[in-house]
Amino acid sequence: MLNFNIDSVETLDWIVIAIFFLALIGIIFWVVSQKQDSSADYFLGGRDATWIAIGASLFASNIGSEHLIGLAGAGASSGMAMAHWEIQGWMILILAWVFVPFYTRSMVYTMPEFLERRYNSQSRTILSVISLVSYVLTKVAVTVYAGGLVFQQVFGIKELWGIDFFWIAAIGLVILTALYTIFGGMKSVLYTSVLQTPILLLGSLVILVLGFKELGGWDEMIRTCSAVTVNEYGDTMTNLIRSNSDPDFPWLGALVGSSIIGFWYWCTDQFIVQRVLSGKNEKEARRGTIFGAYLKLLPVFLFLIPGMIAFALHQKTMGDGGFLPLLANGNPNADAAFPVLVAKLLPAGMKGLVVCGILAALMSSLASLFNSSAMLFTIDFYKRFRPQTSEKRLVVIGQIATVVIVALGILWIPIMRSVGDVLYTYLQDVQSVLAPGIAAAFLLGICWKRTSAQGGMWGLLSGMIIGLTRLGAKVYYSNATDAADGLFKYLFYDLNWLFFCGWMFLFCLAVVAIVSLCTPAPSAQKIQGLVFGTATPEQVAATRASWTRWDVIHSIIIVGITAAFYWYFW
Repeated sequence: MLNFNIDSVETLDWIVIAIFFLALIGIIFWVVSQKQDSSADYFLGGRDATWIAIGASLFASNIGSEHLIGLAGAGASSGMAMAHWEIQGWMILILAWVFVPFYTRSMVYTMPEFLERRYNSQSRTILSVISLVSYVLTKVAVTVYAGGLVFQQVFGIKELWGIDFFWIAAIGLVILTALYTIFGGMKSVLYTSVLQTPILLLGSLVILVLGFKELGGWDEMIRTCSAVTVNEYGDTMTNLIRSNSDPDFPWLGALVGSSIIGFWYWCTDQFIVQRVLSGKNEKEARRGTIFGAYLKLLPVFLFLIPGMIAFALHQKTMGDGGFLPLLANGNPNADAAFPVLVAKLLPAGMKGLVVCGILAALMSSLASLFNSSAMLFTIDFYKRFRPQTSEKRLVVIGQIATVVIVALGILWIPIMRSVGDVLYTYLQDVQSVLAPGIAAAFLLGICWKRTSAQGGMWGLLSGMIIGLTRLGAKVYYSNATDAADGLFKYLFYDLNWLFFCGWMFLFCLAVVAIVSLCTPAPSAQKIQGLVFGTATPEQVAATRASWTRWDVIHSIIIVGITAAFYWYFW
C-alpha cells in the first residue's frame, strides 16, 4: 500500500528531478567512455583535474546529507555552537599553502603511502586500518542513514510496495552512486561534483531566502534566538564563544578541539586530500583548495542558520502547534529542521530543485567515500602484497573493493538507525579521538627533521589506543548504573570531549618527540622534499612559480571573512 502525501512532491518537482538525473547520466556516460587503463586514471582521474573541479569536489564531498540533518539540527538545538567546525576555510588554506607542495612532490596515491615515505611501512598500515574502519562504520553508513531519513521526510512516503521507504531510498541511492563510482572512478566523482555543487548551493540558498521571508528577516532570527539561553552562564543560541564552564562547548575547548579535528580532516584525511592529489600540477591543486576554502565559508549560512530559522519559527508558532514535529518527550525534533523547511516552505518546482540538492549532497559524498576507501584497500594493502599486479588488474580490484565497502556500509545501517537520535554527537566523539594521533604524526613529520620513523609510528599507535579506550569507557559508563568515581572515569568519561581532544593531542605530540629523540634520526636522503628545509632548489623554484599575488590576496580575503564572522557572533 502506497502511503503518500500527494501535496509533498508535485509533477513539476518530478520533472526537475528527472532533468537532474538525465544530466547526471550524461556526465557519467561521458566519463565512463574515457580510457582508464591505469590505477592513476581510475583513482586520481589521471592527475589532470583543474582547480574548478578540485574545489567543487572538495566542497561537494564534504557536504553530505548528514549536514542537512545534523548541522541544521545542531542549529535548531544549540544555535551557533557547531559553527566552529564549519567556518573552516582558513584550515583548507593550510592544506593549500603548507601541505600541497609536500604531497605534490611525493607523487603518492594515498595518505598512508605518504607516511610510509616519511616514516615506515608500519605507520602506513596503522593509518590504512584506522581510515578504512572509520569510513565503513561511520562515514558510509551515516551518510546513507541520514539520506534515507531526509527522503522519507521530504517525499512524505512511509511505505512503498509494503516496504519501509527509508530502505528503498537509502539502498537505491547507494546502488546508483556505487555504479557510477565503480565504472567511472575518480573522474566521475570530480565531474559530477561540478554539476552537483551549484545545484546544492542554489537549492540551499532558496531555503535560506524563503525561511527568512517566512520568519521576518535576519534581525527577527537574531532577536528570537538571542532570547534563548543555552547554559546557566547567560550564553544564548547566537553566542559562538561560550563560557569555559559550558558543559558542551567551552570556548577554549571548542577553539582547540575544532582546530585539531579540522586539521586532521582537511589536511591529512584521504577522503579530502585525494581531491588535491588528482590535480594536474601544484598550481591547480593549490588554487582548487583556495576555491574550496571560499565554498567552505557557506555551510554555516546554508545549513546551520536555516536550522536556527526553523527553531525561531517554532518559537513563534508554539501556540498553533509549532513549526517542528515533536519528540515523544514533548521537545521539538531538531533533526527534522531542514526536511520540514523543504516540505512546508517551498513551492512546486523549487522543492524538486532542493531534492536534487539533497541528492547531490548524498551521492557526491558517498562517491568520494567509495573511491577513497577502494583506493586505500587497493594501493595500501593489495598492491603492497602483490607489487607485480598489472595496472588494469588494480582497477578491477578497486571496483571489487568498492562493491564490498558498499555492502558493509549497508549492513551497518540498522545499527546506525538504532542510535539515530545520538548519531551526530556520536560522530563528533569518534572524530575527536581519531584526529589527535594522526594530526600529531603529520604535523611533526613535516615540521621537524628530527622526527624519526619510530616516533611517528608510536604517535599513531598511542593515539589509536587512547581513542579506543575513551570510546570503550563511554560505552561502559553510559550503561553502568553503579560505576565508582575515580581518576580513570574522570579522564576517559567525565572530562569534556573537546578538552580531552586537546590534551590527547599534546600527549601524542610528546610521544612523537620523546621517542624521536631516543631513536635514530632519519637520513637526509629519506626525508628530502618531505620536511621543511629539505627541498632541493629545483623544488623550491617550482613551488614559488606555482602561485601569484592573487592566490595570496584571495587567501587573505578568506581569513578576513572568518575573522569577521567570529567578531559578529562572539
